[in-house]
Amino acid sequence: MLALRNAPRWWVVSGADFPGYGHNFELLPVLTADQLRAVERWLGTELPEEYRTFLLQVGAGGAGPDYGLFPMQPPGPDTPPATGHCALPFRPELTAELDAHEWAEPRRADFPDDDAFAAAFASWDARHGELYEALSEGTLCISSQGCAYYTLLVATGPQRGTIWEDVRTVGEGVVPVELRGKPGHVSFAEWYLNWLEHAERRAWDTTTAPPPRLQFTSDRRQEPSREAANSDGGIARQPPGSA
Repeated sequence: MLALRNAPRWWVVSGADFPGYGHNFELLPVLTADQLRAVERWLGTELPEEYRTFLLQVGAGGAGPDYGLFPMQPPGPDTPPATGHCALPFRPELTAELDAHEWAEPRRADFPDDDAFAAAFASWDARHGELYEALSEGTLCISSQGCAYYTLLVATGPQRGTIWEDVRTVGEGVVPVELRGKPGHVSFAEWYLNWLEHAERRAWDTTTAPPPRLQFTSDRRQEPSREAANSDGGIARQPPGSA
């Protein structure tokens, strides 16, 4: 990873060079076995093996796809209690249910008066919130893609250990990540190594003109956009409803 930081075009790699968010090809110190067990006790579930190995042998966050991996640190005395969200069953089928529910939003014209419409909408809205939150149950959010897009690692169920995208912000639910030319679900190691291979090609490529480096005139921090991460690293983006 240090070699990538010293590459002639390290800054063109997606998410490497962005004030306040860029990972700069730096990794956090690895966790000890005791620290990892403390994390898992707090989450209420054992993490998938490839991710556990990464935390123990590579780094506990930092350099990685998009804007890097979120830090993973053991809970401290001031850490709030875990919600148990990560240990719940992962139910990707809820994406289709949420989509159908959104199409069934009550319309005022279908009700005899405002009170009846308000009651129906309140019931619909409550169920919408339940489905929206339930979509990420059984997962751990490990990375931000910018613009409220996130990358999830499934921690429970048949899809345990695979990588999914949280694209609820644009109404597409939670969908599996796919690599170009490789059908099927993608594991954490495949996802990370695919990014690393792509990053190496980008950072060491001196045969093409690089894009202009982003310039910032203040230290104001804002959430990065997907466009600021200037390449998708070989990820095949799922179209809506394809999961």
